[in-house]
Amino acid sequence: MAEMLNVALPKGRLGDKVYKMFALAGFECPEMLEDSRKLVFENPEKQVRFFSVKPSDVAVYVERGAADIGVCGKDILLEYEPDVYELLDLKTGKCRMAVATRALFRDDPASTLVVATKFSHIAARYYASLGRDIDIVHLNGSIELAPILGLSDVIVDIVETGTTLRENDLHEIETIAPISARLIANKASYAFKKDLILRVQEAFREQVAEK
Repeated sequence: MAEMLNVALPKGRLGDKVYKMFALAGFECPEMLEDSRKLVFENPEKQVRFFSVKPSDVAVYVERGAADIGVCGKDILLEYEPDVYELLDLKTGKCRMAVATRALFRDDPASTLVVATKFSHIAARYYASLGRDIDIVHLNGSIELAPILGLSDVIVDIVETGTTLRENDLHEIETIAPISARLIANKASYAFKKDLILRVQEAFREQVAEK
């Protein structure tokens, strides 16, 4: 039986884009295009098996070896620091990790800065690099509310267009890191299924170069 490449695909728009890249690379799976509730799709002829997972879980499946390769945002890699190989920047899903606050806020370096975020590790490392004393308020949604209601001084969050910030009278004051989708690989799989993984990596590299 032919060796299969197990791929963790993020659900949603990014997953749709990435599947098209796999199809162009010769790893198509017609089952993926059918309207079904299936979670695992395979095409033995093309040696590929896809499964759709929550975007934030892709790195877990890859790190633990349930998937050989996957695609996830750089924000996930920065926040959780999974032990995987980052093979390629796909130059899609572009946004940035940024600090934002109310227009009238003025930082007092003598006091502890209160930071609301769902990216606690990114925020902690960033402010540690600045030598800034902070208090992190970990939230899972509607981060923009925190400074409006006085729960925090600033927020650290993903910003794409900035529209949500502007609509809530917040503005960006610092960029921490650019974010985009990355192709990642399990370290053991990269050794044992190197030919298949390199085929994907090189095909993706060509597609990114053509954009």
